[in-house]
Amino acid sequence: MIGIQAPTRRAILKAIGASAFAGTAVRQAYGNGQTRADASWLAHSSFGISTHWTALSKTVDADGWRPFAQTVDRFSPEQYADQVANAGANYVIFTSAHALQMLPAPCAAIDRVLPGRTTRRDLIGELADACHARGLRFILYYNHSCNNGDDPDWEYAVGYHDADKSRLMSNLLGIIRELSDRYRTRIDGWWFDSCGSLDPGDWHHGFHKPVTTDMHGFKVNWDEWIDAAKSGSTASLVTLNPGMLYHYVYSARQDYEAGESNQPVAVPSSQFTQEGLQGHRWVCLDNPGWVHGQVLTPLAGPLYHPDCIYDYVACCNRVHVPVTFNVDIDRTGVLSPASLALLREVKKRLA
Repeated sequence: MIGIQAPTRRAILKAIGASAFAGTAVRQAYGNGQTRADASWLAHSSFGISTHWTALSKTVDADGWRPFAQTVDRFSPEQYADQVANAGANYVIFTSAHALQMLPAPCAAIDRVLPGRTTRRDLIGELADACHARGLRFILYYNHSCNNGDDPDWEYAVGYHDADKSRLMSNLLGIIRELSDRYRTRIDGWWFDSCGSLDPGDWHHGFHKPVTTDMHGFKVNWDEWIDAAKSGSTASLVTLNPGMLYHYVYSARQDYEAGESNQPVAVPSSQFTQEGLQGHRWVCLDNPGWVHGQVLTPLAGPLYHPDCIYDYVACCNRVHVPVTFNVDIDRTGVLSPASLALLREVKKRLA
């Protein structure tokens, strides 16, 4: 999720959403007869919580702001996991890098491309452990940060604008493989964003053109991407996001649906997509900007009535499709109390 979509596009996407996510068939194997990773834990989940906690996250009050490395040092994984667990969630999607390629963990592959973008503290690993200690699964969100000039220094350093894209792919696969090899089974899944910015073959490019460099003659090998993500653990689930309310499968080896619906729309009619991917929906519960990007502003409250959210989760769960709710979070790691309260109420009603 990069930025806020234009209203005209959102209106169009909302209108086509239900048909875009429709799925009826079940297929557990892909091309060469291999099976996908076991996504049964995801199918048995009611809902999860995601947070877009990034280097651009702002504080609610002036006293909470610190530079990124200091912010990472002060972040409490236990407090974060407690907030999520107490809201009744089954899993977490945590944003590792978003608009800026700034990672709250060590990563030699990033340091080789552009020093100063990582931290000494391994907050990702500590968060994964804190979540697992509370019975929460941990999905890691990763964005390559080559999106419309949001991070121009990174775009040029990583090779996005090179005529030959081999250096770009070597760098990105190196980052993913390093993280996968480090965390292994501590990561239960991956959610890769902005795939359309790398793949000019994506069918919706004629509509909103996410590629902002010359991709002539280049094609991402998404199977190699998935190999890198699974190098540390073949049990990790992987999805590749084509964009909000778009359905496009980059590789038959994806394990579950990205499902970025943004709003509680596109109610699934089946557990699986037509390609056999485990269904999934991702809804922005409060802050429509996804990131708490305004300084000295309160955390956003829910956009929807509890009855609406309960009905949506119940309908999705009826066909074993979980819903992830993005919850506003400030720079200090505090999640929106009002949104957490709503989710606790929903959990009680689902019991």
